[in-house]
Amino acid sequence: MGKKFNYEHNLFTKRNQRSLMKQIFPIVPAANGPVWVLGGVSLLLVALVILMAYVAHSSRNTRFEITATGLRIKGNLYGRTIPLQSLQTDQARILNLNQEDRFRFGWRSNGVNVPGFRTGWFRLKTRERALVFVTDQNRVVYIPTRKGYSLMLSVAEPELFMEALKRATQET
Repeated sequence: MGKKFNYEHNLFTKRNQRSLMKQIFPIVPAANGPVWVLGGVSLLLVALVILMAYVAHSSRNTRFEITATGLRIKGNLYGRTIPLQSLQTDQARILNLNQEDRFRFGWRSNGVNVPGFRTGWFRLKTRERALVFVTDQNRVVYIPTRKGYSLMLSVAEPELFMEALKRATQET
């Protein structure tokens, strides 16, 4: 026939199950190492997010100012003022990088290279060092300097920029 029901055994098992379910055993607390590691990683990630936000901002807000003292590049991590005497404006020209292979970018030694925006120090295919601020490869102003590198700038109106730059260097 069927199994015989043992009421006392069943009651004893249910009581033990209930009491076992209420017992809690915590983990042994870890040392401070994991907290410091996670905190450090979190700070690093926050810093990277801030840096990427700044790079995105500078891709749209970098400015090139021509003054009596020099060419000032503002709104970028690699911004600086380059004295007019250092610029070789007689060799400056407007390039279309899609058509001029010798001026294409090679190695990036220190900079940012994301689709649609390059900024920082690059080596050109000719192994020449270049300080680059390029968002549009179709119109880039190329300016050699007397400091051992060239500038490559995406300027909204490259012809007007070149005229202003040559005029400023002639006045000094």
